[in-house]
Amino acid sequence: MEVDDALREALRLAVDPPDGVAIESLRELARDDDATEWDIATAAEHLKINPHTLRYYERIGLVQVARDNAGHRRYDAAAVRRLVFLTRMRTSGMPISDLRRYIELVDAGQSTVPERLDMMLEHRDTLRAQIAQLQLALAATEYKIATYAGAPQP
Repeated sequence: MEVDDALREALRLAVDPPDGVAIESLRELARDDDATEWDIATAAEHLKINPHTLRYYERIGLVQVARDNAGHRRYDAAAVRRLVFLTRMRTSGMPISDLRRYIELVDAGQSTVPERLDMMLEHRDTLRAQIAQLQLALAATEYKIATYAGAPQP
């Protein structure tokens, strides 16, 4: 394989990875099954985060969670949707301070939509820049893998 061909293939793999992103990964953002309620262990397992993180998010006001008669947390669909969003934003590097501001705006109502949109546009620009850098790093990695895989073995 020529060097240019190997570089093209490495770049293709970096920009269009074999596994991609499935819609199922985002489905919970639009979850509308209002009949389902989860306890903290189920919510934590489903969201792939620690129950401590869920308690922390509640303590700092990012999510409000109902309690049952025994005082146990019950996560309804609205809480799960918010938590899915929060975990995606944290994974993307959004600081807690920005999330707190965003949730304040959401809780303040429709008049804050323009400011929320501005926050999301700015975060998207940041993510796109990070993704571009990560794609270059992945392409460099793919190129080295292809190089080493085609190299004569000692």
